[in-house]
Amino acid sequence: MKIIVEAIAENPLSLMRKAGYVFQRQEGSEMSFVRVLASAGYPRFHCYTKVDKTTLAVSFHLDQKKHTYGENTRHHGEYENDGPLKEEALRLLGIFGSKAKIKK
Repeated sequence: MKIIVEAIAENPLSLMRKAGYVFQRQEGSEMSFVRVLASAGYPRFHCYTKVDKTTLAVSFHLDQKKHTYGENTRHHGEYENDGPLKEEALRLLGIFGSKAKIKK
């Protein structure tokens, strides 16, 4: 799922912190954040942000559990635009304000 915030007036790091996300790492111009839902670390919302001039793009998914490695590497994430992801998107829209919208 993806949210676009036009004309951001705030640092993306502080905006994501307001939304309850914790900075994880930066790779180039992309920052990674997580919002943990249980004490064991999973499930958690995981998002990537990227700024283009004054537009913030926030792509996120729900990690149900830690990914597994081995012969069959799997990422246990949900990417559909319904259920918990839709609820999180609506919560983020409320925090980000009127300049934010869900990208279809």
